[in-house]
Amino acid sequence: MAISTDLTHEVVGDAAPPKNGTEAMKHPLDPLSAAELEAAVRILAREEHLGDGVRIVSINLTEPAKILVEKYRPGNLFERKALAVLVDRAKRASYEVLLDLADNRLASVKQLPAGVQPSIMLDEFSECEAAVRRSPLFQAQLSKRGLENAQLVMVEPWSAGMYGTELPEDGGLRRMRALCFVRSEEKDNGYARPLDSMVIVVDLYKMEVIRIEDYEIAPLPPESGNWAREYIPNMRKDLKPVDIVQPEGPSFTVDGNEVQWQKWKFRVGFTSREGLVLHTIGYNDDGVERPILYRASICEMVVPYGDPGEQYYRKNAFDIGEYGLGMLANSLALGCDCLGVIYYFDFPLVDSRGKITPLKNVVCLHEEDFGILWKHTDWRTGQSEVRRSRRLSVSFIATVGNYEYGFYWYFYQDGSIQCEIKLTGIMNTTALAPGKTSAYGVEVAPQLNAPFHQHIFAARLVTSVDGPNNSVYEVNSVGVPTGASNPHGNAFVAEETLLATEKEAQRRVNTDTARFWRVVNPSKKNRLGRPVGYRLVPGENCPPFVQPDAKIMRRAGFTSNHVWVTPYDPQQRFAAGEYPNQHPTGDGLPFWTQANRKVDDTEVSLWYVFAHNHVPRPEDWPVMPVGMLGFQFRPDGFFERSPAMDVPPPPAKTCCH
Repeated sequence: MAISTDLTHEVVGDAAPPKNGTEAMKHPLDPLSAAELEAAVRILAREEHLGDGVRIVSINLTEPAKILVEKYRPGNLFERKALAVLVDRAKRASYEVLLDLADNRLASVKQLPAGVQPSIMLDEFSECEAAVRRSPLFQAQLSKRGLENAQLVMVEPWSAGMYGTELPEDGGLRRMRALCFVRSEEKDNGYARPLDSMVIVVDLYKMEVIRIEDYEIAPLPPESGNWAREYIPNMRKDLKPVDIVQPEGPSFTVDGNEVQWQKWKFRVGFTSREGLVLHTIGYNDDGVERPILYRASICEMVVPYGDPGEQYYRKNAFDIGEYGLGMLANSLALGCDCLGVIYYFDFPLVDSRGKITPLKNVVCLHEEDFGILWKHTDWRTGQSEVRRSRRLSVSFIATVGNYEYGFYWYFYQDGSIQCEIKLTGIMNTTALAPGKTSAYGVEVAPQLNAPFHQHIFAARLVTSVDGPNNSVYEVNSVGVPTGASNPHGNAFVAEETLLATEKEAQRRVNTDTARFWRVVNPSKKNRLGRPVGYRLVPGENCPPFVQPDAKIMRRAGFTSNHVWVTPYDPQQRFAAGEYPNQHPTGDGLPFWTQANRKVDDTEVSLWYVFAHNHVPRPEDWPVMPVGMLGFQFRPDGFFERSPAMDVPPPPAKTCCH
């Protein structure tokens, strides 16, 4: 998934929706404002940490200690600290700089270990492409292939990773590997004609081509794969409009970054790396504010490709850790990306040269009808009741080169939370010689191969189920052997197993036992005497199909399990560690959990890893229809009975009774 820098769309619709805009920070978890980002850049410049050779990878809020957030009350003073990550190209070094914005000072500076690289900046993608285009080596390779119009060659830089097969000249360098595709004209879909017989390796410190790896030349596939509306002459003409109308306005309220809807309350946050982050999710249960999740985000993802070819096996993009989803977020368009009565959040970011870039309409908040919530008909009495389900959707969409990822968090009236990821965009492609096939992909158009690959995501849920100290149980349904206790062979039980340590809590999904996980608060009992809890319910999932000793697993070791539980540690934020880009040894969950710390009746982070296995179809070309995967976090003994019983029936004018 290499990066496109054209990430915004013109907003369409009527009057502009309300924005949170430039309001003063109201809460310790509010993302950095434009003014705070400007102040951070000024401190860096004043302390001589910026210069011609220094680039800003990111500046994000350093979230205050959890206990301080939980004790915060409106009107209290609170700290505002930011972490800046810098790359000094001249010194070939990278730094973490902690800034105290309240005191207008630099708090600390730490140089990253040799060989550890921060994520790739947007500027580096365009600069890398420019370096390729001006290289005589590149021009010579195009001439060798009979390609005289270099402007029609689409250069797509990818993260280089670390595989142990690097050449000596790569040592210590910040690198990218650029792939090439050929357009037939300016707006042609280049992915239809991959020029995958060469890979260009670029030194990002000097912005120079190191070498070009030359592979067997296959003819360009013959067909175009254009998808824009001007290339589709015969649109359907039998589609009638569907309008979502809320004449009295939406049922949610927004105060700064705090959202209240029905009985839910939470805060919307945003980082340059994760994109959308949700904080302090709680539920008003008959007047009592009950916490459920302190923090929720998708913290890492990796897309391993399954073709072992020499030019292909390094296609393993960490789209969050190597690129940053927040930096790639779309400005959403009313009526296109979002439908209905919408509230948009804006979040400013800073580019690599310290310029503040407003990201408009980046997070969408709206309500959706979601079919039946509950229904029952008593044929004896003639009573019949039905309730419509309404859910609150909080979402953002990121374009990562050829792919689009939509990240959706849904809140339901029955106390459930759902995370859903929608996958669309254009598949990465390779060329096939006439008459050839690939064992590692599917021919989706003549001589055009789409390799097998997986999209693997990691969610980090800092649980706070009715309070900070939680425990996690695994629940498996198993049949009871036929015998004295089960004479008819029909019995089965749900076995609960406490996951008391980090190693015990490294688990995989199991459809044979309908496995799920129950997060409980051991100190809080419901009226039936059981600890109150929430249930993590898996959706679509599968294991990674790379081998355990594959080079990619040094950095993607978090994919080896679907569930991990660790003690809450604000420094352990990302499943593959802070800096997976070119990390020489790997980091993250497999390394932290070697300590085998206690995770019972304490503050914990629950990590859920889930994967979409993409065996392509011709119907996925040229733009893939949306595929969906995710998970649910559902109440399990948290409430005394169904919390959805007080949802009113639909208005009579919209419903037959």
